[in-house]
Amino acid sequence: MKQSNTCWVLGHKVTPYDTSGDYDMMMAETPPHIPGPPPHSHKSFKEAFLIVEGEMEFMVDGEIKVVRAGESLDIPPNTLHTFSNKSDNPCKWVNIHSPKGFRQFFEKMGVPIENTNAQESSISPEIIQEVIQSAANFDMHIKM
Repeated sequence: MKQSNTCWVLGHKVTPYDTSGDYDMMMAETPPHIPGPPPHSHKSFKEAFLIVEGEMEFMVDGEIKVVRAGESLDIPPNTLHTFSNKSDNPCKWVNIHSPKGFRQFFEKMGVPIENTNAQESSISPEIIQEVIQSAANFDMHIKM
């Protein structure tokens, strides 16, 4: 499969991959002490996370779960969730959304990795506001 361009999305380095199935897949790396997106749910998407290296803390419907390398987590539709890397080490992880469609969020909100200060730009107040204002267009329903 052809690899698309890597970008920074809300402080996370994200590389979407082309797939032949009805799902979107991407590989991500989250530096230490980086929060995730605001708590949100998806009405249509099922989401899965596979931690490849390090660990990630998830909030799923109010419950906190730490998922470590080699472990996975499934998020059904209509489930409030978020995640963050609260550890001192980077976390590498695979993310899958099914059916296809959520990749467009990464492509729209991402800052190309080759841009100067791309990671910092990806968490600028302007980008955060754009995410909040347009999230529902990507079936990402933020709970503030």
